[in-house]
Amino acid sequence: MNATTPNESSLPPLPDPLLSAINAIAAWLAVDDFSADSATLYADVVILAGNSVLSTIDGACRLAQRQNIPLVITGGIGHSTVFLRQAVAQHPRYQAIDTYARTEAAILQDIAVTFWRLPREQLYLETASTNTGQNALFSRALLEALPSIPKRAFLIQDPVLQRRTDATFRQTWLDSPLKPAFINWPTYVPRLRNTLNGVGFSEHNQSGLWPINRFITLLMGEIPRLRDDKQGYGPQGKHFIGHVDIPDSVEQAWQTLMQDPLLSALWLDRVDKN
Repeated sequence: MNATTPNESSLPPLPDPLLSAINAIAAWLAVDDFSADSATLYADVVILAGNSVLSTIDGACRLAQRQNIPLVITGGIGHSTVFLRQAVAQHPRYQAIDTYARTEAAILQDIAVTFWRLPREQLYLETASTNTGQNALFSRALLEALPSIPKRAFLIQDPVLQRRTDATFRQTWLDSPLKPAFINWPTYVPRLRNTLNGVGFSEHNQSGLWPINRFITLLMGEIPRLRDDKQGYGPQGKHFIGHVDIPDSVEQAWQTLMQDPLLSALWLDRVDKN
């Protein structure tokens, strides 16, 4: 590769232990209940939480088409909206979609209708949410307004956020005797590798992914959120989600990243800006 692709960065090549740690955390965060049994699993609805990774809208549309089920797209204007707009503008096909001052759900709906030919009556939009908690809460209100609440739902989100999204949706429906069974599908499990230009994704020709630095800082930020302690999102902290067991190997991988001066500085810089 002689030129830097949109998904690569100026981040220099990383030692193998750091790459292994990043990839181990990414694989755990991208919880996938679907891929192994995709030929036999079915649901009553697909729920796509708005995000900037375009493989998720492609997977959601393909699944809704294949099973002929409704597609719920939830997402107003939040932290990921600017990155979604950038990803669409850089995409070889989707760049024709108007993104100016529009919600995530509206942008993704246009992709579904224009490029995947899904009929509008198959789509349900939620355009007010600004975070994952509201994605879950407002999607519940939308589903409860349907003639019958779905019994099974495919849940699709940015792969880095998939595990927390699952925990959030389950927490939101905890008090309902009619809560759906959620089947997670992140559509893509990211892996990093070293390239001639620095760190890049293993699938270097896949469009619509994160900028590398954003991917790494998102990944590093998820572990503190998922911890069930005073600072985390679990019952002992902010109580946004139920208890999540984080494997020791994932905690150790996170500590490996935090002990690296370059990566810890990247993460702390993102925390300071938020």
